[in-house]
Amino acid sequence: MTPNTTSATSSTTSSATRSDSGHPRPAIRRPGTFVISLDFELYWGVLESKSLQGYQQNLEGVPDAITAMLRLFKQHSLHVTWATVGLLYCQNRQDALQHLPNLQPSYTNDAVDPYRYLEQTQSLRPQFHFAKALIDVVAATPHQEIATHTFSHYFCQEPGQTKAEFIADLTQAVAMAEQQGHVLQSIVFPRNQINPEYHDALTPLGITNYRGVEDHWAYDPDPTTAKTRKTRLFRLIDSYINLSGFHTHALPTPEHQLVNLKSSRFLRPYSPKLRGLDWLKLRRIKRAMTHAAQHGEAFHLWWHPHNFGTHLQQNMQFLRSVAEHFRTLQDEYGMRSQNMSELAAEALSAGDATDLDKW
Repeated sequence: MTPNTTSATSSTTSSATRSDSGHPRPAIRRPGTFVISLDFELYWGVLESKSLQGYQQNLEGVPDAITAMLRLFKQHSLHVTWATVGLLYCQNRQDALQHLPNLQPSYTNDAVDPYRYLEQTQSLRPQFHFAKALIDVVAATPHQEIATHTFSHYFCQEPGQTKAEFIADLTQAVAMAEQQGHVLQSIVFPRNQINPEYHDALTPLGITNYRGVEDHWAYDPDPTTAKTRKTRLFRLIDSYINLSGFHTHALPTPEHQLVNLKSSRFLRPYSPKLRGLDWLKLRRIKRAMTHAAQHGEAFHLWWHPHNFGTHLQQNMQFLRSVAEHFRTLQDEYGMRSQNMSELAAEALSAGDATDLDKW
């Protein structure tokens, strides 16, 4: 993957210039960055919370959603990270069973265990569980990064599981990707369950960065609090009205050669019941993006492809508005698009330069 070198050049600009539209462009040492990451998981990502029959329509719509998104990303030169569950590389159930890691999670709650589901479900419909062809299409599209969402959609804060089991799971994810020629550098932890005790296991496997969470109590991924009614209500309202802040971030300082690229906002999918509030949701995102562009910070937007599996036209119309706003900010402030590994490489490079300065 090559960084967006055209945009990166503007980071050295030290005096005010004018944009192509003639408006004054503030002097920004480092341009703002628009980051998109997608959690590509199919049914593995929702098996403990949704029935396959009840969520079938969303899953059936994933291929069309990915095709539409890739078309838009290519049109607007958007660099995107696709955090992919490793099981999606498999062709069928038998193939998946042959690629299980040596250690599997010993979750206290069997309902969250995808390996138990795999072993007990004799017939798995491939379109809902496996997607090698789709991964190949994504990987062949310019500026799209294949990242990891662990091999099995592993929950790092779930009671019962251990660090050794996590390492076995992630090692298998890396191996499956390498077989297809994909070098994994970025990780998105399922359910955003980040366990700092596991961080030292990432860099030996080639991982340079992860998607962190917003700095606010409502976005704490602790499974004991993340699903409370109070938390859900706050997050819903915060999607439309700024209750918690913009959550834009300066270039992070690496810790032990690992970069935390924090989330800014989950792109809540179209809801017929809430369609009258879509303008507020769009305004919320645009204002945060503008703040990032004006202050040389990063805005990190994320969602799942299956979120666009229904109401594709409405979801794509909304995403198109976001992409067009990015192009405006690119013109006005020199904002650039980078995927997670590209921004992490920049942070690691800046960190190395800082270390040299200390000497």
